[in-house]
Amino acid sequence: MITRDKIRNFCIIAHIDHGKSTLADRFIQKAKIVADRDFKDQMLDSMDIERERGITIKSQAVTLPFESEDGSMYELNLVDTPGHVDFTYEVSRAISSCEGALLLVDATQGVEAQTLSNLYLAFDHGLEIIPVINKIDLPGADIPGTLKQIEKDLGLDPEDAVQVSAKMGIGIEDLLEAIVQKIPAPQGDSGQPLKALVFDSHYDPFRGVIVHIRVFEGQLKEGQTVSFYFSDAEYDVEEAGRFRVGFERTGVLEAGEVGYFLAGIKNISDIRVGDTVTGSKHRCDAPLPGFREVKPVVYSSIYPVDSNDYEELTKSLEKLKLNDASLIYEKDASVALGFGFKCGFLGMLHLEVVQERLEREFGLSIVLTAPSVRYRVITKNDETLFVESPQEMPEPGTIETSYEPYIKAVIITPTDYLGNLMNLCVEKRGIQTELVYLTEVRVEITYEMPLAEVMFDFYDRLKSLSRGYASFDYEMLDYRATELVKLDILLNGKIVDALSQLVFRHSAAPRARAICKKLRDEIPKHQFKIPIQGAIGSTIIARETITALRKDVTAKCYGGDISRKRKLLEKQKEGKKRMKMVGNVELPQSAFLSVLKTSEE
Repeated sequence: MITRDKIRNFCIIAHIDHGKSTLADRFIQKAKIVADRDFKDQMLDSMDIERERGITIKSQAVTLPFESEDGSMYELNLVDTPGHVDFTYEVSRAISSCEGALLLVDATQGVEAQTLSNLYLAFDHGLEIIPVINKIDLPGADIPGTLKQIEKDLGLDPEDAVQVSAKMGIGIEDLLEAIVQKIPAPQGDSGQPLKALVFDSHYDPFRGVIVHIRVFEGQLKEGQTVSFYFSDAEYDVEEAGRFRVGFERTGVLEAGEVGYFLAGIKNISDIRVGDTVTGSKHRCDAPLPGFREVKPVVYSSIYPVDSNDYEELTKSLEKLKLNDASLIYEKDASVALGFGFKCGFLGMLHLEVVQERLEREFGLSIVLTAPSVRYRVITKNDETLFVESPQEMPEPGTIETSYEPYIKAVIITPTDYLGNLMNLCVEKRGIQTELVYLTEVRVEITYEMPLAEVMFDFYDRLKSLSRGYASFDYEMLDYRATELVKLDILLNGKIVDALSQLVFRHSAAPRARAICKKLRDEIPKHQFKIPIQGAIGSTIIARETITALRKDVTAKCYGGDISRKRKLLEKQKEGKKRMKMVGNVELPQSAFLSVLKTSEE
């Protein structure tokens, strides 16, 4: 049995693509908890979408046995974390269950925007931080430059930095020794009443809800009755254990340990990530602080393609919420798409991931409406409204002023791309507040800009303009006055509510033109002309036309008088007029998705 002073709980934090998952792979191989024949890259990335995109979306935990140089056996609890700005909430949950963090810096890229924000997150929780320089084997690695950045930009001692190559396995032993020596052992008393933090959970169709916990005080045993602070629900623990690459049943979790338990939980609403688990008879005196409430920044509605799948979508969202605490949803309805859910997301990548997980893991065909942010509208009656979708927008004549959320965007880039990125930020209505040269070749620029401008294609264009070298991070600022209008899309003269958007007045015309062009390419031809129009109120600001599918009615005429052909064509024209009066336009799912990816042209 490992004693508490031989346990180390730590996480790996870094900017996206700095090698967190690869380093976790090397730790797993070093600990020999997976046979070589069963090993695969990105071992902790359990979802197909993570492997395909090469990103971590979910934080994953694993317990690693390690024998130090002095012959002592240690138990290292590692929590691998995402790097993308959209998944900062996942990082904060991982950090709150650890005593230490490995701050990974790519030797070829240096310190980037997300590296800084994750460092501040770890500082807030009082974690011991070990700087790690990764990818030292690459020809472009600038180790002296990276050491300077660790001292100057991060304020950490470069003497403490451990140099590794996760891909080649160089320096892994030294890093494990540094974890044992520098990260403190967890505090806590196994004799106290149980106090454990729920930092994650997921749904297993055969076993119910599997709850991931960090025990701070007391112990959790099989057969014990536990209570959740938030819901007051009580359950008997059926199985408890720790994470290997799968689950390893141990029967008990002591203070300081990270692990899981099963209690036959079928009622998903009883579980809330950030809740405190305690004994039902001997309760702890107060719950743990948990996590800050997550604030969604992007809103979009999800509808099933087939309205009969509504119940299935409801159950799927409940199960997904267990695994993704940052997803927020409520019931919604649309004239064009029927019943669905209005959802809040942490960013556009989060929205795409949720869409793909619903389609892959739960086999659903779904349609999403155009994303929107949360606007604040003051009416002429001095009433304050928060508007998250175009359907909630009051009539233009009743609005006194409207406000939109602004963000503080921090971009770190090589100086070669500075001009292009400044033009991009100005185009997106950004106001520059700071420009700092970190070194002769790297610069940090800070802009205040509307969140709505960042949602659609900003991140993609930032990466393409800087050839992937610029990094981007943002935080919410405040609400500022704006000229907000509702852009409606009309098909064959009828408004399609699911395609409506809230936009800045001066961006409305280019956005409407881009949407109309996209829809013209996506909607199949019918046997009558279909006008596609963009409108603000009753004013049409953009138009495209899908030409009619023409059937050759004169094919059966061989020669003869021209009047015979004209007669057939006139007859066809009369028929098409009738069709146009009653004709409904079929909208394929791809048409809705194309609007999501539309940028102004």
